Amino acid sequence: MNNSTKPGEKMKSREEYTNNLSIVNTSGVFINFISELYSMNKTAEKIVHNFNAGPSILPKPVFEEASRSIIDFNNTGLSILEIGHRTQLFQDVIDEAIALIKELMLLDDEHEVLFLHGGASSQFFQMPMNLLHDDAKAAYTDTGVWAAKAIKEAALYGNVDVVCSSKEQNYNHLPKSFHVDPASAYLHLTTNNTIYGTQWQDLSLFYNKGVPLVADMSSDILSRVLDFNRFELIYAGAQKNIGAAGVNLVIVNKKCLGKVYRKIPSMLDYRNHIEAGSLLNTPPVFAIYVCLLTLRWLKSIGGVAEAEKQNYIKAALLYDAIDAHDLFNGTVAKEDRSKMNVCFTMENTDLEKEFLSLCKEEGMIGVKGHRSAGGFRVSLYNAVPYESVVAITDLMNYFAKKNV
Repeated sequence: MNNSTKPGEKMKSREEYTNNLSIVNTSGVFINFISELYSMNKTAEKIVHNFNAGPSILPKPVFEEASRSIIDFNNTGLSILEIGHRTQLFQDVIDEAIALIKELMLLDDEHEVLFLHGGASSQFFQMPMNLLHDDAKAAYTDTGVWAAKAIKEAALYGNVDVVCSSKEQNYNHLPKSFHVDPASAYLHLTTNNTIYGTQWQDLSLFYNKGVPLVADMSSDILSRVLDFNRFELIYAGAQKNIGAAGVNLVIVNKKCLGKVYRKIPSMLDYRNHIEAGSLLNTPPVFAIYVCLLTLRWLKSIGGVAEAEKQNYIKAALLYDAIDAHDLFNGTVAKEDRSKMNVCFTMENTDLEKEFLSLCKEEGMIGVKGHRSAGGFRVSLYNAVPYESVVAITDLMNYFAKKNV
């Protein structure tokens, strides 16, 4: 793009970036209506670039297959929305989803995979309820809003030792020098902070602390290669890299369960969910099905390793654009910059509304920063296409040149 040219004037048409939707279904007028609406939207003049932090963008093949299954799931004549959760039809769905999680994350036999109701916030209390004695102590890292919420909930079940915090610096970095009491029941970390844009880049920092590790990986799970077996428990809301909102992924080493003295309500005891294969009660069927489709897509593109490679390229492109212009300021320490949620501000705050207005005009959604942090936030989850990152960096270059 010529920096003196307004971005929208030379943006490629939607046809150059997307494939035609092909829906072959004889289920009636509704599917034809949905297909027609999709085609009309697809051929619109502008592409919509979805940078929402969550619920966030999903791969287009997932939308297409999910929409077909709403009308007719696997040629059964039934919608995915109405199949029985105790039927073999859904058992096959959840079995494959669990198998794909184990395959993509290279999990060992000691780690169980659960799909549970609720988002990651429900794990703020369910996890310590299962792992933390009333008179025991758990270590927590305070690196953002969600970590602080997890700390608050854990304090209801035991003693919490906040081993490090960057709150006084508005969570603009990740503190790396801290001590963990080896008697701690576990050490909890939030691997990526969506609001402030920090991410633990080297998790080996936690491996030598000598206590079991628990991680909230809601916003960067499946985005990079990690030794997931190092963690006793991992939890993640689905609505970033796994699937649609409404289901929560929990990965737990079954050896760490059954050690607290308290009585745990049946629906909150991980052991009951393991025994029932995530079917202790009616699960969020459609949300789990969308997870399955997203996991299939991730495997088809080369798995977590390929996602990590693409995420590195996308993040580098965007951070280079931020650093190239005095108009933009990165908000966190460079060594802690997130590859999932890129946060930045503008030197001249009077121009912020104009930039956001231009983003909206160019079909860029979700660029406004979280209300707690202000500024701007561009989320780069697995399904965000490289072309969308090119589009926003072109726009940033144009806007910076215009306002020299």
